[in-house]
Amino acid sequence: MWYFNSEIITTPKPITTGTGDAAITHPKAIFRDSATLTSLGIKPYRENVPDTRYQTFGSISFDTSKDTVVGTVAGVDKSVAELKKEMLVKVNNQVASKQNEIDWYWARASKGGTAVPSNISTYASTIYSEQTAKESAINAMTTTDEIKAYENKPHTETRKTATYNDDGDFVAFVGTYTITRNIDMCTHFTANPTDEVDEAFVSLVAD
Repeated sequence: MWYFNSEIITTPKPITTGTGDAAITHPKAIFRDSATLTSLGIKPYRENVPDTRYQTFGSISFDTSKDTVVGTVAGVDKSVAELKKEMLVKVNNQVASKQNEIDWYWARASKGGTAVPSNISTYASTIYSEQTAKESAINAMTTTDEIKAYENKPHTETRKTATYNDDGDFVAFVGTYTITRNIDMCTHFTANPTDEVDEAFVSLVAD
């Protein structure tokens, strides 16, 4: 993007400089020529914007003093009530998605088919238990900082180190390594069907 005459230019276009008889219209091809852009006073442009998870866009200010113009959009804080509402929607959407994946077990059983496996039944119950716990935690929050901490909770994940042969085929796990992850607790559920196994996974612990 570029900045010229108080205008943000998002895509190349013909540019007119000067006025009256001195006006010159330059073709959009000049945007491939940095020297020409500089001579005309057309500067590169970048923009700093607020984190839209927690703020909406406010007014914009420009720093035109350097080679690159920087636009800074002021952030307007969302209310705690609004943020909590968005969090609860995320929780409910995640639960609905997980439940949709296993509804067919109950549909099959209702038609006289195989009964719902015990691990799937337990999984479904655990999902709803975790949903209730998450909703209680969210409803108890009173500050934006609490919300940010819940949606960006640091965890340390430990995984096994896989080794492969020259053909790219797995050989064995040798040792472990750790990864630091910031996890959104609105969408992170500990329960999984027992047939979903990640053999490289060792542990995930909140810091």
